[in-house]
Amino acid sequence: MLFGFTFITTGILLILYAAFERTREEDWYFWGIVASVLVNAGLYFLLTAFVHKVKSDLIRKQKSREQQKTFTADE
Repeated sequence: MLFGFTFITTGILLILYAAFERTREEDWYFWGIVASVLVNAGLYFLLTAFVHKVKSDLIRKQKSREQQKTFTADE
């Protein structure tokens, strides 16, 4: 998740740098490609972390249900 936030922040800063400091017409293609790769990589890492967290929560919830079911069956 930290990589995701870092890549997105860097991509946005790179967009702002290219918009205000780079005024040549051919140069914006390179900066646009680099910025879009960084933002997409950041979104990928954030979504991967989110899916991992949800999956972990579901597995933990299912384990607690199974433990509760076996505990009540033992009594």
